[in-house]
Amino acid sequence: MSYLQLAIPSPLRRLFDYRPPRECSPEQLSPGVRVKVPFGRREVTGILINVTQHSEVPPDKLKPAIAVLDTTPPMPESILKLARWAANYYQHPLGDALSQALPVLLRKGDPCEYAHQHLWRSTPDADIAQLGKTAARQRELLLLLLEHPNGISEDAIRAEGGQTPLLKKLADKGLAESFIHNTDHHQHNDQPLHEAPLTLNTEQQLAVNAITATPGFKSFLLQGVTGSGKTEVYLQAIEHFIRQGKQALILVPEIGLTPQTVARFKARFNLPVVVLHSNLTDRQRLDTWLQAREGTARIIIGTRSAIFTPLKNPGVIFIDEEHDTSFKQQDGFRYNARDLAVMRANFEQIPVVLGTATPAIESLYNAQQGRYHWLKLNQRAGNARAPEFELLDIRQQPLQDGLSAPLVAQIKHHLQQGTQVLIFLNRRGFAPTLMCHDCGWLADCKRCDAHMTLHRKPFHLHCHHCDSQRPVPIKCDSCGSTELKPVGAGTERTEEALQKLFPSIPVIRVDRDTTQRKNAMQQIMDRVHQGLPCILIGTQMLAKGHHFPKVTLVAILNADSGLFSADFRGMERTAQLILQVAGRAGRADHPGKVVMQTHHADHPTITSLVTEGYQAFAEQELGQRIAAHLPPSIHCAMLRAEASHPGAAERFLGTLRNRLESDILQPQGVQWLGPLPSPMEKRAGLFRAQLVLQCRDRKNLHQQLHNIIREAEGDPDARKVRWSVDVDPVDMF
Repeated sequence: MSYLQLAIPSPLRRLFDYRPPRECSPEQLSPGVRVKVPFGRREVTGILINVTQHSEVPPDKLKPAIAVLDTTPPMPESILKLARWAANYYQHPLGDALSQALPVLLRKGDPCEYAHQHLWRSTPDADIAQLGKTAARQRELLLLLLEHPNGISEDAIRAEGGQTPLLKKLADKGLAESFIHNTDHHQHNDQPLHEAPLTLNTEQQLAVNAITATPGFKSFLLQGVTGSGKTEVYLQAIEHFIRQGKQALILVPEIGLTPQTVARFKARFNLPVVVLHSNLTDRQRLDTWLQAREGTARIIIGTRSAIFTPLKNPGVIFIDEEHDTSFKQQDGFRYNARDLAVMRANFEQIPVVLGTATPAIESLYNAQQGRYHWLKLNQRAGNARAPEFELLDIRQQPLQDGLSAPLVAQIKHHLQQGTQVLIFLNRRGFAPTLMCHDCGWLADCKRCDAHMTLHRKPFHLHCHHCDSQRPVPIKCDSCGSTELKPVGAGTERTEEALQKLFPSIPVIRVDRDTTQRKNAMQQIMDRVHQGLPCILIGTQMLAKGHHFPKVTLVAILNADSGLFSADFRGMERTAQLILQVAGRAGRADHPGKVVMQTHHADHPTITSLVTEGYQAFAEQELGQRIAAHLPPSIHCAMLRAEASHPGAAERFLGTLRNRLESDILQPQGVQWLGPLPSPMEKRAGLFRAQLVLQCRDRKNLHQQLHNIIREAEGDPDARKVRWSVDVDPVDMF
């Protein structure tokens, strides 16, 4: 008797044994196939890991599986290996990790095949004369079928005014039939390019040569100043692999960057370019996933989860804006797609390229240690010059909705020159909160330790942490006063102020509120690229990857926002954001200028960044991290817990620490920090705490995490809290 060991999507970190289904041949039982099984009171889809002759559970206690859903594993062996490695490294249940690596429809147990489109056509012997004159609607419907000998869908029949319920009557009379039409996804092209490549400068050519030089695994850090032509390096390196019959996978941090990246690739390549992101329907995702797996999609562009997309002929992986924290999944399966890309490239023996203007400190450390090949692009493409920086000290200066008089004068000057202006403010909404002028009451969220943001369109208070919303009060909740005033400025308020200051100039706001509708971001970009004078105001959505040839002035309204963060990465993120935003200025023939409003014009970090550039700042920051024994010189993991009662999460983590810290067999060199309340202790109605573990030896750290998980899973108090493990956390909140 053989038994199936399955990985089931559940919080339990173990495999589950089942008896094989009754109608099942041994040939079907390949590791990686999906198996439908009873699990508690429901039916779930598990992944077969192993077939064994022994089980620790008595045979009469084992349930039989319902069905084997695949003849061959949907995931190729390399992706199965990657998902298993990721589950082990990120200390996550294997069943859930493997499930996350599959498209949603495959998780639900749907067939691993393209959408079959049911079409209707007339039978070969069908004749309109076979219908009597009284069947006028049937005659109309049959005429429509005769006009479409290759078939027509029911949706198209309805669009033409035909009545689909009558199709069955025609079928009963032998005049019509339905059939399944399989779309041919295979496209062959001898000419892979639509347009000729641009001429590369020396630095770009050296980078392309290095990436394409030798087959096999190599990891590259491509550090290029904004506007240095990193995308052109991607395009020409990808062309090399495409001509070898290979595929390319490109990861971008956010959906907002996908349309322009896809447009650039489609303009260059005469090949199928497909996208994978969360805005697609489940059906679209599966069809695209299958095209990549079969090799018909040659270029795949996607966000974080696309790292698990199977490729028939893998050639190269690119991670654009590799420093971006969006590549780290922040809940559930907390993997980092950037780091998994390096591991996947190693498994598949292909090159991986991490591209950015402002490398993450970890990537910089890896480059210095020789783990990454360091490629640098220090000159801007074409005739573009680096923008000029100006620190605008706003101490003791009156501000109108966050705008100083000298900045308004500069905005006016640039608009008069016929160019465009970009205003950066990383706060959406009208104002960060609402305050009572009489007693000082603030509109706080009842479910979080945070203020509620005031929005004008529509008029409401909104917590951006837990998404709770409520109407704007007419009077103060504390003293009853009606003197309620907005505090600070968000993008809505600054947009309103700029519209009053420049009534004849279009003011275009770009934040999550204005880009929710489908294609909204693309419509905004099309409007900006017309080149007419306008003012763009937005959050960090504007900072990444966009090309605005006519923007000559970038204004950063609150350059101090991350200087005093409790997170040790706060300074790094501030510097990256400032330089990414600054890079939108002067990208074509027009010289650019960056004006930074600050209350700390003499702050050493800001002055170093502006005068010496990101490299000097990053090396100084790395030195401080090494001296303070912080990542990347030390390995880090965080246990997070949350509970509905204050102190419960902290007590749970404290108990775990006390049990394990006193164990004489615990791994050497592990340091414990905490447990402590999270910087935002209350969020979405739950009270949160965290326990940080650090160790110079990665193996010892993971051994301790394994011990903690085993202890936590056996703790009865664990049912009263929700806990998770975050390996290599990027957000200490």
